[in-house]
Amino acid sequence: MAASKNDLTADVAAYYTRTLKEHGATPRGVDWFGEEGQRNRFVQLARLLPVSGFSVNDLGCGYGAFHNFLSESHTDFQYIGYDVSAAMVQAARDVLPKVGVTILQAAKPTQVADFTVASGIFNVRMQRNPQEWQDYILATLDTIDAASTKGFAFNCLTSYSDAERMRTDLHYADPIAMFDRCKRFYARNVALLHDYDLWEFTILVRKSA
Repeated sequence: MAASKNDLTADVAAYYTRTLKEHGATPRGVDWFGEEGQRNRFVQLARLLPVSGFSVNDLGCGYGAFHNFLSESHTDFQYIGYDVSAAMVQAARDVLPKVGVTILQAAKPTQVADFTVASGIFNVRMQRNPQEWQDYILATLDTIDAASTKGFAFNCLTSYSDAERMRTDLHYADPIAMFDRCKRFYARNVALLHDYDLWEFTILVRKSA
């Protein structure tokens, strides 16, 4: 029998609470290998955003690293971060500024923003059935779409990864299928980025005015 959405969310929260406890508020703490790769994927996600004057939901915000990245080159933005791990939420609240920032413990956006980004939230399926995890991804994208007035961006590990390097606890998505999904259901203007030297891809969805 398929596990409930609550069970899935609880498992994900427990997983990232463990990684945070082991590695602290670092890229390893959100299960990335290092800062260079983290910045690289942030660069791809930020291609969606204007330089200033916007609001952005960060679903799976971890300790708020994307906010810090944006602060280096973007101004006058409202940041709403969401994470299912209470420990991650507290870590983000501890380090991020209070003005222009809201951090919430939630599995989906509770506020509508101009844009939504989701980095890494579709990667760790643990021992979930691949179809169950794919259904979870598609349902989450529907939620992200509804919470974004101007567009959204997300990344996934790629099914084009070398077979011998693939891990059984991770989910490797088909970039062509994900592009097709976004093009058919969410917007006419969709970009697939698969050229930045990581075993993943990023999709940008831009909604028409």
